[in-house]
Amino acid sequence: MIDLINIAVQFGGKHLFRDFNYKIHSNDRICLVGANGSGKSTLLKIISGEIFPESGEIYKQKRISIGYLPQDNVVHKGKSLIEEASSALTDITLLKEKEASILAQMNSQDLDDEDREELVYQLGDVHNLLEDLDYYSASSRVEKILKGLGFLEEDFEKITDTFSLGWQMRIALSKILISQNDILLMDEPTNHLDLDSLQWLVSFLNSTKCALIIVSHDKYFVNSVTNRTLEIFLNKITNFKGNYEAYLNFKEERNELLENQYEMQKKKIKETEKFIERFRYKATKAKQVQSRIKQLEKVELLEIPSEKKEIRIRFPEAPPSGKVNIVLKDISKSFGEKIIFDKLNFTINRKDKIAFVGPNGAGKTTLSKIIAGLLSPDSGQRIVGHNTLIAHYAQDVADQLNPGLDILETLMGISDQVSIGGLRNLLGSFLFTGDDVFKKVGVLSGGEKSRVALAKILLTKSNLIILDEPTNHLDITSKEILQKALIDFSGSIVLISHDIDFLKPIVNKTVDIKNRTASFFEGGIEYFLYKKSINQNDVNENDARPDDPISENKKLQRKREAELRQKIYSSTKELKAKIKQIEMKIEELEKSQKELEGILFSAETYQDIKFANEKTLELNKNRIELEQYLAEWEKISAEIQKIKESFS
Repeated sequence: MIDLINIAVQFGGKHLFRDFNYKIHSNDRICLVGANGSGKSTLLKIISGEIFPESGEIYKQKRISIGYLPQDNVVHKGKSLIEEASSALTDITLLKEKEASILAQMNSQDLDDEDREELVYQLGDVHNLLEDLDYYSASSRVEKILKGLGFLEEDFEKITDTFSLGWQMRIALSKILISQNDILLMDEPTNHLDLDSLQWLVSFLNSTKCALIIVSHDKYFVNSVTNRTLEIFLNKITNFKGNYEAYLNFKEERNELLENQYEMQKKKIKETEKFIERFRYKATKAKQVQSRIKQLEKVELLEIPSEKKEIRIRFPEAPPSGKVNIVLKDISKSFGEKIIFDKLNFTINRKDKIAFVGPNGAGKTTLSKIIAGLLSPDSGQRIVGHNTLIAHYAQDVADQLNPGLDILETLMGISDQVSIGGLRNLLGSFLFTGDDVFKKVGVLSGGEKSRVALAKILLTKSNLIILDEPTNHLDITSKEILQKALIDFSGSIVLISHDIDFLKPIVNKTVDIKNRTASFFEGGIEYFLYKKSINQNDVNENDARPDDPISENKKLQRKREAELRQKIYSSTKELKAKIKQIEMKIEELEKSQKELEGILFSAETYQDIKFANEKTLELNKNRIELEQYLAEWEKISAEIQKIKESFS
């Protein structure tokens, strides 16, 4: 579809990449990777036609349509949401305008039969084209995509000016999905999505036939929708067949090989230089010396990755706290007429690491602020446990930084255990290197301010950390550094994030917030996704009608698929039976736990201390047993997955 020939780009005399040749095919699903500032967004803009390369040629197939989603700064104004989204149906809009023009001409009294017949033919062509574009289902397609990205039906008539930046980006994303482009170029498309919208987008992209080129730091997302990786590395762009996970394995081996070659070349050059220096003035060796000098001049020096060594960040040791950090009793909260929570009960125990998931607007941020004491509930109680110390990172926390301080000054004094060198190392892990640390906060971008605010959290002594979308402005290296620090943190954590790979090794509980309440899952994000999937209706392909012709090849393919399913079924039958029993026990324990927590939430319970202690012991025993069953469930699930993969 698109040929890129000898493409080169440079800024300030330095090449981002050059001599790049690549052909984008209609079935390509590409993840574009590279260090920050390497030119990923620039390449997307070149392909979309927004900017031109310094040199090289771009050849595009005729009538090809390209949808481009930039990383930020998209604003829609002056239309309702449904009007703005429907404006992406450009081909249909033009055809409807042409249809209206033809109908107006046909109403003229001055037409002769020949002209009228010609207009009838033109109208027929327009209707055929509209049918090809699925005109009659276009409205439902628009609504389906908007709902999939988290918009409610009541949002459709709202003016787009009223939507926040995150929702503005969702509008932009909906438009490129609605317009049925041949190729989609997307720069960090998941930054403003919640978990439900993210999963819907993965499903949508996997069902479309368009080509994809995606820049994203969300490993789960790119692994789910791409099968090829383009890497901008050392001013060159190289193609790797495989998804991002496979590319990482390749990259590790490649970098190790490069470093070995670099060391060998350095050693060889040093030996050659020593020979030249030793025999430079000996006439008997003049010929050999000149030969070695020419060899050195011809050497093409190898480059190695300039990646930073991994910095191991650790939170300060969490001060001891009581068994319970926070208890919310019968919490209710509304904004105007919109009820967010109605008599919600919630407890954070010591060492809980909880993920808050659910659609945007359901109350995840509101609940986190109530827990942090930054927002008061309309009714109910917030009870803080013994010695609970809270550190809170909100999405708007960057606005609370002092614009008159530089970055380094902003972090100084927060922790007396970290030296200036340690602060600079910490800032380096969040992409502030060299003299960057002396920039005033007031001149930083929104993303840079967010990273400074996150660095402050890393230095704050606490035993309950609340983080609201902390990874939105981090690259993969910085995310991994934060992830390791949170895994090692000895206190409690509440995490609001849609980044599944980030959450996986951290959290041990999941809370699904929607419909004015919170549903608790005593397991990590993978367990939550599993439980969610079994509660959804299975969607099967429509059965072919008896009179539909089916080719022999298709019959054979179905037969092979049926045989494969039978083999997998036979190999996993016993394990699945075992896992079903475990799931029943888990459900039983979860139900029992909910009942026990309800009893312990009751003020009457504590009038009988002996009874309260019995129920507390019973609850603790229940939790331990539940954790054991969850661990067993994960182990057997992994065995089943391994068996399935062996047949693929």
